[in-house]
Amino acid sequence: MPNETTTAAADLDASDAALEAVAGEAASKPKASGSLAEKKIADLEAQLQDANERALRSHAELENFRKRSQRELADERRYAVVPLVRDLLPVVDNLERAIAAAEKAEGGSALLSGVQLVATQLAAILKAHQCVRIEAVGAPFDPNFHEAIGQEPSDEHPAGTVSRAFQAGYKLHDRVIRPAQVFVSTGPANPSST
Repeated sequence: MPNETTTAAADLDASDAALEAVAGEAASKPKASGSLAEKKIADLEAQLQDANERALRSHAELENFRKRSQRELADERRYAVVPLVRDLLPVVDNLERAIAAAEKAEGGSALLSGVQLVATQLAAILKAHQCVRIEAVGAPFDPNFHEAIGQEPSDEHPAGTVSRAFQAGYKLHDRVIRPAQVFVSTGPANPSST
């Protein structure tokens, strides 16, 4: 790209010099050769305009390339940890399942407290790197963030809202890493007639 700009600038300088030379010749020659000089001037002006347009196009293309490259680089840096986060999410799921199972079985042992501490620490690390859990239960169903795996009646949640989450979803910055797998409410099982 820089070579095109340099070439266009050199063409521009050469065209300016040629235009001045022709103008000087036209002033020194008699009127009979005036039409020939005017034709040369017109040709040189056309070449000058063409060179200017090429230089402007080259400059604009270079600026567009530079801006696009900067955007792509920023996106690559911002989402570079996506593979790591995707690999860590099943670990988070398993920790949550272990906590739920231990709460049902034991009700509050030291092991349960330790697992809860690890889960809390891992959630804090993910959040520090802008990986956050997607709101699910009670939120309106949004196919951009939720993956419906079923519908069920619910007295607690109105129709079209998430009644239960099967698997938590996560997003990194503004990009969904994994949608939340949810059940969507169809409304109350026995709607009261009014």
